[in-house]
Amino acid sequence: MRRKLEDHPTVRQHLANQPPSGTSRGTALDAAWLRNLCLEAGADDVGFVAVERFELDGQRHEIRELLPDAGLLISFVCRMNREPVRAAARSVANAEFYHVHDRITHVGHEIVARLEAMGIKSVNPPMGFPMEVARDGKQWVISHKPIAVAAGLGQMGIHRNVIHPKFGNFILLGTIVTDARISEESRPIDYNPCLECKLCVAACPVGAIEPDGHFNFSACYTHNYREFSGGFTNWIETIADSKNAKAYRAKVEDGETASMWQSLSFGANYKAAYCMAVCPAGEDVIGAFWNNRKQFLEDIVKPLQNKKETIYVVPGSDAEQHVVRRFPHKQVKRVSNGLRSKSVRSFLKMLPLFFQRHQAKDLDATYHFTFTGQEEAKATVVIKQQTITVTEGHTGEADFELNADSGTWIRVLGKMEHPLPAMLLRKIRTKGPLKLLTAFRKCFPS
Repeated sequence: MRRKLEDHPTVRQHLANQPPSGTSRGTALDAAWLRNLCLEAGADDVGFVAVERFELDGQRHEIRELLPDAGLLISFVCRMNREPVRAAARSVANAEFYHVHDRITHVGHEIVARLEAMGIKSVNPPMGFPMEVARDGKQWVISHKPIAVAAGLGQMGIHRNVIHPKFGNFILLGTIVTDARISEESRPIDYNPCLECKLCVAACPVGAIEPDGHFNFSACYTHNYREFSGGFTNWIETIADSKNAKAYRAKVEDGETASMWQSLSFGANYKAAYCMAVCPAGEDVIGAFWNNRKQFLEDIVKPLQNKKETIYVVPGSDAEQHVVRRFPHKQVKRVSNGLRSKSVRSFLKMLPLFFQRHQAKDLDATYHFTFTGQEEAKATVVIKQQTITVTEGHTGEADFELNADSGTWIRVLGKMEHPLPAMLLRKIRTKGPLKLLTAFRKCFPS
C-alpha cells in the first residue's frame, strides 16, 4: 500500500515546523549578532543594507532574480597584504589578489552555511569571475561596490575602487543576499577618501583615470584585463587569422603566448591595477605617505612608472596617445579589446563606456538612431564638449540621422558584414553630412 505524500515522515516533520499563518517571511536578525557571525567566519569588516534602499535602485531587479525573497544584503571585506599588491612584479600582486579572492569565496560560503542552518535563505554571488560571460551586456551577477558603499564600508575613490576608512583600498568585497531582516542597518559613513594626491592618475599606464575624475573604461579594460574574456577572444581570433606558426609569431611575441598560457593554467592576470598599489588612503596606509611623500613616490609610484612593459591599447584611442606621450619607454601593442555588442540595447548601453573624449575634442553634434527589424529602438546621442549622453527616443533636432535594420547593424559592428553593401541595399540609411558619421566613429575606435 502506497503512503500518502503528507504522511511521509519528512513531510510531517516539515509541516510541524511551519511558522503560524501571518508570520513575516523574513527572519528578523540582531545586527550585533549577525556582525559577530560574519567576523567569526573570517570577514575583516561587515555592513548591512536593506534591498529597498534607494542606492540599490539600479540593480534591485537583478538581486531579486538571484533570490526572489531578498530583503537584506550583507556586505563584507577581506583585507589584502599591502606590499605584495605594490610589487612591480605583477605575479606577486596577482598571487595576493587570487589568495584573498579565494578567501572571499570561503567566507561567503561559511556565512551562507550558518544562515542556511537557521532556515534563512542566502546566496553568495561571486566577487569577480566566474561571471555570466555568455550574457549580452552586463556580465556580473550583482555590483558589489555600490552595495559596500550603501552598507557603510567606505566611499568610492576616483579610481573607481571602494576605499575603506581603515584598510584603504587594499580590500576585496563580498556580498551575501538573504531573505532576512535586520534590527539596525549600516549607513554610509561620512568619509571623504580622496586625498587629492592623484597618485592613481600618475601611475595608470593607459591614462584611464584623469585629474578631473573622468574614467576611461575602455582603456582600463583593454590593458588591465587583457588576459580575461575580451582579450582572450582577440587572441583566439589572431590565431585563426594567422595562416601558419610563422605568421602567428609575427603578430604575437613568445612572452605574450606564455602569459596567456599562464592565465589559462593558473588564473587570468591583471596587467596593472596600479591604482590600488599606489593609493595612500586609509588609516593603515596613510602614515608612510603623510610622513614622507617624496620617499613614498620613490618607493611605491616610480617603480611602476619606470617599469618596461607592454601596454595594450585600441588603435586610435586616448590610451594610445597617453602611453606614447607619458611613457615612451613602455612598448605599445595595438589590439582589439574583443568586446562586441550582440544587440542594439547593449550597443547603446556601451557607448558611454567606450567613448574616447579626446577624440571628440572638436565635435558638437546630435545624432538620431532608428533601429528596425527584429529589435526596434530609437535613441538620441549627443556629443558635446567632450561628453556623451545617450537617451531613449528622439529628442532635439538631429545633425545626423541613421536608420538601420538591427540585425544588419550588429553584424556590421562585429565586422561580419561590410557596411557598403548594407547601405547600397538600403539596410542602413543616413541623412546628414557623412563627416559627422566619420567623427562619430573616431570617438569609438575598435
